[in-house]
Amino acid sequence: MEFKIIETQEELDNVIKDRLARQKETIESQYQDYEAVKAAKEKLEKEVDALNATLQATNEKYANHDKELSELNAKIAGYETANLRTRIALEKGIPYDLASRLVGEDEESITKDAEKLAALVKQKEPIAPLRNTEPQLDGKNGAYKSLLENLNLEGE
Repeated sequence: MEFKIIETQEELDNVIKDRLARQKETIESQYQDYEAVKAAKEKLEKEVDALNATLQATNEKYANHDKELSELNAKIAGYETANLRTRIALEKGIPYDLASRLVGEDEESITKDAEKLAALVKQKEPIAPLRNTEPQLDGKNGAYKSLLENLNLEGE
């Protein structure tokens, strides 16, 4: 192919026109599915917007879920600890009213505290008097007292 010198504007326009036509065909073939891709893109953008709205609504609905769950777990742990304290207090002979005074994080530490408290509040058996402290009754009152004592002894 021999190089031809372009001498007129018309010849230049024809050469450029051919080159532009080939370029246009190349570009059109590359982007022939542009409208389909554009429609698919718009469809996907609408779906993403809908999913984002659903996600936001769900997040708002369950925003406090973790906080409520941790609060409920804390309540359950508190009830379990209170139950453990009560059980240990009753086992160690501590009055029910003092069960809440026991301290500790686990059963072992609560048991140790219960043993210490039980030693302090241990109920002592009453000591019987060494002699009869009742005054001696004479006469009519003494007879009634004797009668009552005899009735009590016979009923046993």
